[in-house]
Amino acid sequence: MTLGLMGKKIGMTQVFDDAGLAIPVTVVQLGDNIVTDTKTKEKNGYSAVQIGGFKIKERKLNKPELGVFKKRELPPLKPLKEYRVEDTAAYKIGDTITADSIIQVGMKVDVRGQSIGKGFQGRIKRHNQGRGPMGHGSKFHRSMGSIGAGTTPGRVLRGLPMPGHMGDEIVCTTHLKVVRIDAEKGLVLIKGSIPGCDGGTVTITPSITKWNKPGTKSRK
Repeated sequence: MTLGLMGKKIGMTQVFDDAGLAIPVTVVQLGDNIVTDTKTKEKNGYSAVQIGGFKIKERKLNKPELGVFKKRELPPLKPLKEYRVEDTAAYKIGDTITADSIIQVGMKVDVRGQSIGKGFQGRIKRHNQGRGPMGHGSKFHRSMGSIGAGTTPGRVLRGLPMPGHMGDEIVCTTHLKVVRIDAEKGLVLIKGSIPGCDGGTVTITPSITKWNKPGTKSRK
């Protein structure tokens, strides 16, 4: 159980390592990541730390939400996310969570974000299924065909891949390597692609593995 960092996906580029090899990376601009609340087992039944991602204007919050921040003498923040921790004594309301305290270069991280929406799609694009013959006499090109048996079982089984809304859901990409951290500019360069469109909010958390330490080789 550990904290995470919230940021915005800027886009993809490439950097070069010491051997001169090009590494495709995604650039993430970290947010403010301010501690807004702490939960304890004695009072709330569980231990957690609540973090606010980005500073926003007061008009984007209603009066009850804005009153909570004014009571704690904090700027308006959004979104808010809780992270389960074993002990909340080390975190105080108003503290800023820095990148160096959570992740390091060479670590493996999990990145969560809202995937790009594709609208209503068929089974070929949505589930990567094949199509029928495209000849003139064929009556089965990209259509579904039969979706179930006859008398037995006499119904469509649950979980059958069918056309529907594709994308626009929370996706987690695991075991991505942290290539570079720019603490001054608040940038994190992660190898490979991450979910979401440019400008979308993402969450970065260390991968839960025993061997996930800086300098160790991946077993993936």
